Formats: sequence, structure tokens, C-alpha cells
Amino acid sequence: MTREERANQRNAVLAGFLGWTLDAFDFFILTLVIDDIAKSFGRTRPDVALALTVTLAMRPVGAIVFGIMADRLGRRLPLMLNVIFYAVISVLSGLAPSYQVFLLLRMLFGIGMGGEWGVGASLALESASPRFRGLLSGLLQEGYALGNLLSAIAFRLVYPYFNSLYPGNGWRLMFFLGGLPALLSLFIRARVKESDAWHEHRMDWASYRRSLPRFWKRFAYLVILMTMMNFMSHGTQDMYPTLLGRLGYGKTGVADLTMLSGLGAILGGLAFGYYSDRTGRRRAMLIAMVCGLAVVPFWIAGASPISIVAGVFLMQFFVQGAWGVIPAHINELSPNHLRGFFPGFAYQLGVMFAASIPYVESALGERYTYTQSMGGLVTLVFIVAFIVTATGPEAKGVSFRKHA
Repeated sequence: MTREERANQRNAVLAGFLGWTLDAFDFFILTLVIDDIAKSFGRTRPDVALALTVTLAMRPVGAIVFGIMADRLGRRLPLMLNVIFYAVISVLSGLAPSYQVFLLLRMLFGIGMGGEWGVGASLALESASPRFRGLLSGLLQEGYALGNLLSAIAFRLVYPYFNSLYPGNGWRLMFFLGGLPALLSLFIRARVKESDAWHEHRMDWASYRRSLPRFWKRFAYLVILMTMMNFMSHGTQDMYPTLLGRLGYGKTGVADLTMLSGLGAILGGLAFGYYSDRTGRRRAMLIAMVCGLAVVPFWIAGASPISIVAGVFLMQFFVQGAWGVIPAHINELSPNHLRGFFPGFAYQLGVMFAASIPYVESALGERYTYTQSMGGLVTLVFIVAFIVTATGPEAKGVSFRKHA
């Protein structure tokens, strides 16, 4: 590999990683300011949690639009347009004059969020060596965890200052920070080259359209897999700051524990992504799921501060450990000429089918306790996710090129 090829590989992975990081930053900001938005608009916590649900539910639309663009026009242009789109919507969310407008903007943000992952992952992994695909998969996916970590840091350090400037409306300025990702489009335009694999497998529109039904069984499996993976991820993340608040933690404590969970997620994604290069994708995911299930009691109600700290860290270490394998796993299971659309759309349909879990956890938590609602649902999710993963296919190390 030449120096130029190595530089392009690095830049492609960096573009996908940062795009997903900044996308996740905006999404997780909302999970930290649910109470403040509810007060600002005179709504309940479940009402605001519904904004998380509609964001997740709209992600398949973005996967269709940007995914098909990526297969027909290349990866770079759709990725640049996507980043600019979700950055603008983030800023507008901070300007929303009413709950209804805010909800609409979060739906639009979901379209941008849904388009980024598939395009960014295909660009990054098509540019990477198959030998390191699992490790790079973990790095790419944990851009999501880094976004969570950065949102917690901003909530811990910047939010109090914003709220002192505009009491009760500091949450609006937090969304303004989401406009910064637009600068990433300049980096993509200047430093990232188009994927060689896309050039090799590019098809005319008629052939592309006719080929889609041939792979429906594989697509159906990926949708089921990604539904369970999203139940697992969003079930352990989105309403967890609210659970911590109900356990008596203040805003500072919630931010600190969220940062700790983000650190665990990043380390877990890298560790299990690397492990999957050695032992296989499914085995790495199954081990992470079993370990995550064992951590549930400490995660929802640790008997001491030390045990809940350990539970917070380990839960995301194992949840995002399983997730760290996903970009490589589902891109390897996807047809070469459909890679911009196929894995991203399957992923985002899984998000849509799992989108109800923040609202369900919130509704049950208000009726009973958040410990009961989240603990019970997450336990069931781990068990079903294990079964779905264990019974599915694997294509570790498959070439993305016509000539390996």
C-alpha cells in the first residue's frame, strides 16, 4: 500500500468516525435535558421522550435517501450533504418556539441521523484492509459512544454557564453546538477520495433496482438483528440519565456517570472489534451479550456507589462491545453493489422497530419504577438478541473488491 493510499484510508475512517460522533452528540444532548425541555414547553417527561422515539423512527427515511444516493453517486457527496443537513437541523432545534415545532425538527434530525451511518461506514470499511476491519469497525461504531461522552462533558462543563445566561433556556444553546459538524464537510471535500470498491461495483439504475429482491432473506435477517441490537443500545442508554435522577443523583452526578459509561463504551467497542478479527464476529458479540446480561443487577440498582459505578462502566463496555462488531459484520453480509443502501437501511429499520423503547421505559417507569421497567425490559432484550445472533450467518473477512 502506498503512502497516498494509507492517507486516504485514514481520512476515510476519520470522516466516518467524526460524522457518527457529531451526530450522536446532538442525539444524546436531548437525553440529558429532558426535564428542562419539559418545563420549558409545559409538557411531561414522556412527551419529551417521544422526541427521542420519533428521531429513531425517521432514521430509515434517511437511510433510503442517502443510501441510494451513495450507491448511485458515490460515498463522498451524500456524506457531505448529510453532515450539513443534520447540523442545520440541530441549530434550528435550539430555536424551536413550541413543543410541536421541536418534535417536527427532531423528526427531520432523524432523517439526517439515519443517512450518516450507512454512508460513512461503507466509505470507511471499503477503504480499509480486511485484516483490521473488526478493529476499525469498533473504532467507527464507538464514534457514537464518543458523541455520548462529549455530550456529557458539555452538559457537565458548558451547560451550567449557558443556563446562568438564559435561566430555563440553557438547553437551547446546547443544540447550537450541534451546528459545528458542518465544518466536517470541508474536510471530506478536501481530504477524502471516492471508494475504489464503489467504482468497481457501480451499476446502471435498472440493474440496481432489479437486484434488490434477490437478497430479501439476508435483508430480513439483518433487520431483525439490528432491531435487537437497537433495543439493547437504546434500552440501556436513552432513559438512563432519568433513572439516575430517580435514584437521587443530581445533574453533576448524572453527567459524571454518563461520561464514565461513554469511556466504557469506547473501550468495549475497540476491544471486542479487535477480538472479532481473531475469533469471528458472532462469537465476539455473543460473549459481550452474556456478560452484559450478568451486569444488569448492578447497573439498575447497585447496592453501593462503587457497585453502581462498576455497573455503569461495564454495561456500556459490553453493550458497545457487541456494537463495535456491527459495522464490519453487516457490511460483510451485504452485497457489494448495494453496500451504500443495504446495511444502512437494515440498520435504520431496526432503529425504527426499536424506537418505542425510550417511551415504553418512561411510561412504565412513571407508573412503577424506572429500576423495574428498565431492568425487566433490558434482561429480555439481551436474551432475545443472543438467540438472533447465534442463529445468523457470518462472512468474516470477505473481500469488498472484484479482485481481492
